[in-house]
Amino acid sequence: MLTGNGLILGFVVALILLFVLIIKFKWDAFIALLVTAIGIGLVSTIPSREVPTVIAEGFGATLTGVGILIGLGIIFGQFLAASGAIEKIASSMLRVFGVKNSPYALAATSTTVAIPVFFDAAFIILNKLVQSLSLKTKISLATFVAILAIGLIVSHSLIIPTPGPLVVADQMNTDIGVFFLYGLLVAIPATLVGGVMYGKFIGKRIPNGTRLDDAEEEIEAGAETTSSKEIPTWLAYATLALPIVLILSNTVMNNVVFRDNQDALLPSIFATIGDKNMALLISVIVAMFVLPKYIKESNATVFKQAFEASGMVVLITGAGGAFGRVVQETGLGDLLINLMQGFNMPALLLGFVFAQILRASLDSATVALVTTASILGPMVVELGVSPVLLGLAICAGGIGLSLPNDSGFWVVSKFGRLTVSETLRVWSIGGFIAGLTALTFIFLLSAISGFLPGL
Repeated sequence: MLTGNGLILGFVVALILLFVLIIKFKWDAFIALLVTAIGIGLVSTIPSREVPTVIAEGFGATLTGVGILIGLGIIFGQFLAASGAIEKIASSMLRVFGVKNSPYALAATSTTVAIPVFFDAAFIILNKLVQSLSLKTKISLATFVAILAIGLIVSHSLIIPTPGPLVVADQMNTDIGVFFLYGLLVAIPATLVGGVMYGKFIGKRIPNGTRLDDAEEEIEAGAETTSSKEIPTWLAYATLALPIVLILSNTVMNNVVFRDNQDALLPSIFATIGDKNMALLISVIVAMFVLPKYIKESNATVFKQAFEASGMVVLITGAGGAFGRVVQETGLGDLLINLMQGFNMPALLLGFVFAQILRASLDSATVALVTTASILGPMVVELGVSPVLLGLAICAGGIGLSLPNDSGFWVVSKFGRLTVSETLRVWSIGGFIAGLTALTFIFLLSAISGFLPGL
């Protein structure tokens, strides 16, 4: 049974094997993930008879979090595409910002949307839009996927009120408002460098080819099947914004307006309708009643097309969660923490590396941030560094190095129409660059902290 450094080596070998099975031998990702999860489970200290149970629990727990979301997101996107709403939004964005500036428009959109909306939900809601933008602008889909995904994960990891940075700020005992402002300040260069600049760079090396042929057919079919009544631009935006507004209403009501009285009736109502699954369900129901007048196909046909598209995405996402659960059960996270605590490095770099390693091994940015903050938070005084900057360095470590044990990796891969190797280049490396950019900017803030309020 592998323990200690052997377990770390085993995890690296498992990742290499996973890549070889998928890329070299063309195994389906669903099967490759399950086989690799079983393998690392059997060579670890997990009792062999418990390995299948751990895998099943990891699969189920992941789909508990995103299974309904994926299904509803695909249905919602299908209604938007069939009604011509996505086409209308893409056209209006190009008119306002122009083809040249469309990447920056998407970066601003992703950064804003991710503040109230979880990464998976936001990516699923907006993925049809990036496909339409790619077709309209002839810019590589990989560029837009990078901008959308990196913008979302940067905000998710750095900007309050998402759970990760909120807990980090609390553990560091910092002022929430100050942490929010500096988190937003750090997020801007991280998104521009890791999302826009790197997205443009990698997009030139990953052309669209035929990957968007079926998406183009869907959009053209949507245009052909719409009735003579064209969907208004305001309605297209309103429909797309509905789940985002519902989720944001929950954030505002329960974290701002009724922060000290969350058991009251009104915040309870908004907590219900603002839940990500409920928000998307409500949005699907609204789309079912509002959009059919712009679609010649029946609702049943739209649902059928969505169901056909969602099956494999759900299976692969669940398998990614199963692989991640096995890695967690091996105790790899605790082992890495103990190993890193013995290293002598600057406090800001220590916080970043801690969170980055946990992000890569435990498949969750939020878990990585909370775990690292709970360890370093009590030590912040003796480390002699600004609590705000240390907290932000931890948050920066949660941005990159999403690997195949992360369910988000497969959401980006399947919805972004990227192969595994392309997802590594676009999403994993792009996120890592964004994280390093954020850390660099944090060090710059540290150098001039004497002139900045709150630091």
